[in-house]
Amino acid sequence: MSELALDEMSVLSAIYCEKDEFELLEKSEKGFVFCIQMELEAATSERTLLSLLFQLPTEYPHCVPEISVSSEQLSRKQCQHIKQSLLEKASALEPEPMVYELLLWLQQNFTELTLNDQSQVKEVEEEGGEEETWIALFLIDHMRSKTKYIKTIEKWSSELGLTGRLFWGKLILVLLQGARRSIKEYIHLQRTVKVDVDSSGKRCKEKMMRVLCETQVSDLKRLRISSAFLYEFVS
Repeated sequence: MSELALDEMSVLSAIYCEKDEFELLEKSEKGFVFCIQMELEAATSERTLLSLLFQLPTEYPHCVPEISVSSEQLSRKQCQHIKQSLLEKASALEPEPMVYELLLWLQQNFTELTLNDQSQVKEVEEEGGEEETWIALFLIDHMRSKTKYIKTIEKWSSELGLTGRLFWGKLILVLLQGARRSIKEYIHLQRTVKVDVDSSGKRCKEKMMRVLCETQVSDLKRLRISSAFLYEFVS
């Protein structure tokens, strides 16, 4: 990871220093993954809490960061539109540290971006035609609010066009199948949205979720998961 990216991370953590505003999720030889939460004024004049996940690869800032956007107050289509707009803005910038500039641009244009007549999303087509199918296996740390947690997983899976299984036993496992970008979006939601409660009953994020496996399965012709998300008990 370049010194420029390291310096930018330090600046961002200093600027977004309030509780839950900045969170470093991963640091490895592949780069940084971090989340920034911002409260912005939408077209309805209401304050909207927006969660942005940035992945900075080792080539950054000579390539644009990967970005995911989520919000409980916006539709998935609006979040996708914001994400697409940020990526287009990033592509137009010079190859220099750009995350803070993107965040400032988002603050200035958020109202316009959330207008209903501008919430159309450009479909991202995979090179080579039909998008490949991927499968991912996650380990969940705990489910204290079990019913609500399961309904949240079902909702996200349905909205993202994913199929899968939830296995409950000594370990809590989630198996998902679908488009890779949808699986990436699910991982972002799982890590940044408050989906459960802690030991005191306060809402909390699933910070301990682990990705055990993520791989392409287009060559495994016999592997099929039904169109519904199912819950299974495993002893």
